[in-house]
Amino acid sequence: MTKVQDGLPAETRELAGWGRYPTASGLATRPERISAVREVVASERWTSVLARGLGRSYGDPAFNPEGCTLLTERLDRLISFDPASGWLRAEGGLSFRAILDLFLPRGWFLPVTPGTRHVTLAGALACDVHGKNHHRDGSVGRHLGRLRMLLASGEEVECSAQERPELFHATVGGMGLTGVVLEAELRLRPIQTAMIRQQVRPAGDLDSLMALLEEHDTRVPYSVAWLDTVAQGRNLGRGVLLLGDHAEIADLPSSQAGNPLRRRPGLRATVPFDAPGGLLNPTTIRAFNATYFNLQKRKAGESLMPLDPYFYPLDIVDDWNRMYGRSGFVQYQFVVPTATARATLVGVLEDCARQGLASFLSVLKRFGPGAGNLSFPFEGYTLTLDFPVAPGLFEFLDELDRRVLDAGGRLYLAKDARMSPASFRAMYPEFPRWLEVKRQVDPHDRFRSAQSIRLGMHSLEVPSR
Repeated sequence: MTKVQDGLPAETRELAGWGRYPTASGLATRPERISAVREVVASERWTSVLARGLGRSYGDPAFNPEGCTLLTERLDRLISFDPASGWLRAEGGLSFRAILDLFLPRGWFLPVTPGTRHVTLAGALACDVHGKNHHRDGSVGRHLGRLRMLLASGEEVECSAQERPELFHATVGGMGLTGVVLEAELRLRPIQTAMIRQQVRPAGDLDSLMALLEEHDTRVPYSVAWLDTVAQGRNLGRGVLLLGDHAEIADLPSSQAGNPLRRRPGLRATVPFDAPGGLLNPTTIRAFNATYFNLQKRKAGESLMPLDPYFYPLDIVDDWNRMYGRSGFVQYQFVVPTATARATLVGVLEDCARQGLASFLSVLKRFGPGAGNLSFPFEGYTLTLDFPVAPGLFEFLDELDRRVLDAGGRLYLAKDARMSPASFRAMYPEFPRWLEVKRQVDPHDRFRSAQSIRLGMHSLEVPSR
């Protein structure tokens, strides 16, 4: 059903994140110009508003079931670019994919990128996304200049790490709850080629894998480890470390040196339907993991590979989230300090084995310092686990929450679908500081999401419901 409110059409639609859990019915509108965003935020007919990018956060942070969800992907104009410094200014709906398509052939790359190109500039900074280089370069918030924001009052302001820094640090990682980011500045980095010098380093157990990560994270800009969550006994935590650096022209074979910035994205595939329930189970995942680990062992060493499959291996499979079936999945990502990391990782892997759970996609990385008040990263280790939604899963994840909390860790808001309000407050000690800024710029809680409602992020008090 389509409604027209203040001249802007709004459609009732099913809303969800990339994990397809939870889902909700709500009104959404797709503005074509910034002026329409101003109309929606100013309208008294909407109880609340939330700007949404491309919907690649996993749980419920990117939709508003109670008010209006602003679909911003058409607000994607380039404003300016300085080729001397690499500073790009653009509207918040510009996607990382578009930035790469435009600037990689000209010798520029993103300073930080998550594992998909399908995120918007504003969405990336709202989640303060991290990448394979966080241990060296930090999250995207460390590479931003000025932001132009539309506040709940209708006022448009600019902020940066130097100008109105309290608003900047509440907005970076603030999940879109301080206002609408209309424009943002991002500093691109120069590169010579569209190829990566990759090193593959297999490790037979968790201790070996962590030692490799610590040995190499000061030597190369990019590092990420695939971890086998099914292996047990002496092979507990075995994995493969994938190191990378941007290749220079001198590294290329003569056949590629004449066109060093030519991209080689590789084959594409799609998941055309929802997989049947139970397809991804410990038996099938164990078979896949064993095959993958042995394949990577044979590929150990150094090689050149195209940039796209190195950074975005899952982007070659459209709608890959359908592999988890109609019920959807949750991605459980946590970070813990280095001092407690090994014990926590061992405990989580053993807990998963006892529960009979296996994660198809599991990534282990090292982090450096964070950026915003609610930014996820801090110095330590982060592990990502994917689980299909099934009976008993959330009770088990509550147990993992307690383990992570006891270790001094926290969960990633951009991946969260079910964390409790109490756990959120314990995991994010700067929430009171963030809330103080939120109340200054949005005193009536105009900007809300399903997640902020669930966590009661309008108040320091733990919600009773």
